[in-house]
Amino acid sequence: MRTRTPFIVAALLVASCSVQDSPQTAVDGQPNIVVILTDDQGYADISLNPFHPEDVSTPNIDALADEGVFFTQAYTSSQTCSPTRTGLMLGRYQQRVGVYTKTDAGRGFDPTTPFFPSFLPDTYTATAIGKWHLGLDLDYPELKWHPMNRGFDENYVFMGRGGRDYFDLRAGDAADNLDPLYRNKERIDDEGYLTDRITEEAVAFIDRHRAGPFFLYLAYTAVHSPAQAPQASIDLVRAQFPDISEERATLMAMLKHLDDGVGAVVDKLKQDGLFDNTILFFLTDNGGPKSMAADNAPLSGFKGSLREGGIRTPLLVSWPERFSGRRSVAVPVISLDILPTVLDAIGKQPAAHDFDGRSLLPLLTNESTTHHEVLYWSDGSETGEWAVRRGDWKLRAVRGRRWLVNLAADPSEQTNVAARHSETVRSLEDAYNAWLVQMPEPNASGRKHWEADSAQEEVDVPE
Repeated sequence: MRTRTPFIVAALLVASCSVQDSPQTAVDGQPNIVVILTDDQGYADISLNPFHPEDVSTPNIDALADEGVFFTQAYTSSQTCSPTRTGLMLGRYQQRVGVYTKTDAGRGFDPTTPFFPSFLPDTYTATAIGKWHLGLDLDYPELKWHPMNRGFDENYVFMGRGGRDYFDLRAGDAADNLDPLYRNKERIDDEGYLTDRITEEAVAFIDRHRAGPFFLYLAYTAVHSPAQAPQASIDLVRAQFPDISEERATLMAMLKHLDDGVGAVVDKLKQDGLFDNTILFFLTDNGGPKSMAADNAPLSGFKGSLREGGIRTPLLVSWPERFSGRRSVAVPVISLDILPTVLDAIGKQPAAHDFDGRSLLPLLTNESTTHHEVLYWSDGSETGEWAVRRGDWKLRAVRGRRWLVNLAADPSEQTNVAARHSETVRSLEDAYNAWLVQMPEPNASGRKHWEADSAQEEVDVPE
């Protein structure tokens, strides 16, 4: 049985921007900046979604919807984790720096490319906590892809691949094949459950820098594989829901620690009197994966696909001193918008030619009901998958197959109407090709243009 929260039910079902309250008085002083990014969280594995299963409970994340604005048609710039993180750090489509796949981003790319904190005034102290996944540490101790070589002042991160053990927090060595944790540029041994340790580090950062202003990039590893949680937490889930699988019980236990962490960070901001003048973003990096029993209802598809279930995120934004909460916006937005929004918030008007993202403030303060005309996605030549959205139309292609849907009429992408709307298909494909021609080739492997061969021509469009 799926429960429903009235405000969020209405928000998810409307197809236009809700315009209710006027913007509040302009903020004096520079706001603190907090970006909370979760990992592989299912679209319905958050209880503000009215389609969530009964085993899902995220009261602390849900509370952000009461205190902020909920974007009901928000996207990430990729269907996998490290390309999305690249786009977020650049405010630009990651393909502009040759990043199409997690391999392109995970191995690292041009270390001179300015990242998020490099655009902030020197008055800000910036930290990265949690998962980095924007370049390996194979060049240790040089660490040219390390956060502190990307504009961050301090960090508590592991640098490398998609996930790591949640309990074994030793630094290890090459023979152990561990992904070491770093405090700044020092490899460290640590103890505890990784999700909880990430939260503790975030709270400690706020405590040290409460005089502000600060930028906290809080990138949780949860709920990415491996499926690991304290046994006591798993047992509590199983006691409440005895019929769910062990895998799902573990995922829900991981989610509980994640939600508790978000609550602890928000509570710390409130206790220190910082919350009202903090612009806070909450989102996940891509859709939930089938391999972790994630639930992306009512969307179709999973992580790794450009179906809505692979790229839609529950984006929440709060800044009580600037705009009121408990509102929804149904205009399509994208994770690339976060950096330009921050720059706008601190009084640095972002130049349109520097970013593909656009400031969300006009939407957040009810000064506008329009945003991006077109949004684009491309994963390079691995599967030849790409997508483009204009208005309610979305065209997706995989290995030469075209799939057109009208998301207002068919949000779960059940019916391919390409044959009935050939002009729309042609127009959207022309727009995609004009966008793609601006992009360089992938920096690690493959080509940006997929080329058919006889073995691939009959492959069905995947989930």
